[in-house]
Amino acid sequence: MTATLTPADEAIVLAAPLFAEIDRESILDLIGAAAVVNHAEGHLLFSQGDPADRFFLVLAGRVNLFALTETGDHSIIEVIDAGHTFAEAAIFGPGRFPLNAEAAPGTRVLDIPGQPFLRRLAERHGLAAKLLASLARWQRRLLGEIADLKSRTPVQRLGLFLLALAQPSGDAQEVHLPLTKGELASRIGITPESLSRAMARLRLLGVTTHGRDFVIADPAALRRYCGGD
Repeated sequence: MTATLTPADEAIVLAAPLFAEIDRESILDLIGAAAVVNHAEGHLLFSQGDPADRFFLVLAGRVNLFALTETGDHSIIEVIDAGHTFAEAAIFGPGRFPLNAEAAPGTRVLDIPGQPFLRRLAERHGLAAKLLASLARWQRRLLGEIADLKSRTPVQRLGLFLLALAQPSGDAQEVHLPLTKGELASRIGITPESLSRAMARLRLLGVTTHGRDFVIADPAALRRYCGGD
């Protein structure tokens, strides 16, 4: 199901890291051929090996990028949250998508056809350089986040992820995990086995869990343990 871009959607698009160095008028021109697509029940956006003729921006929900193992199991490579683009690198060459992409139920994406985007990018003088500057800026941030992530233990990674879901309050917090535990393990860069051990360690810090619901008894103490700002 397709829909038009709402003012709230437009705000998300304008704030996307890919467009950080580009003005509003140019961004709206670049995505002029795009369509908002609702995936109420979830949907496979593309499969590995499909022609890379478009890229996407998540407006709500999330998209899992995954590979298939030899046994047919899903191996999640990355989870794309609202406000972020994905598969854009594939449109700059005559290639094919290197992974599979599946939208979670309730996800809304902006589907951006590659050729109109590239044509409009070439027509606007200096815009390609600004796009590259946005990509470089985002890459530097990602590298910093990866370095920070690697410096933390699995328990700290899990704790910080849960704190990011909580309200900015010193009181006890209940948060709902928007991912499966397998997806969470991939998201924070640990194995499912390490995740289970990390959850057990967090219980000693006052974090209890019931399925996907977590209760953080003392957010401030957990933040101190995790080394958060």
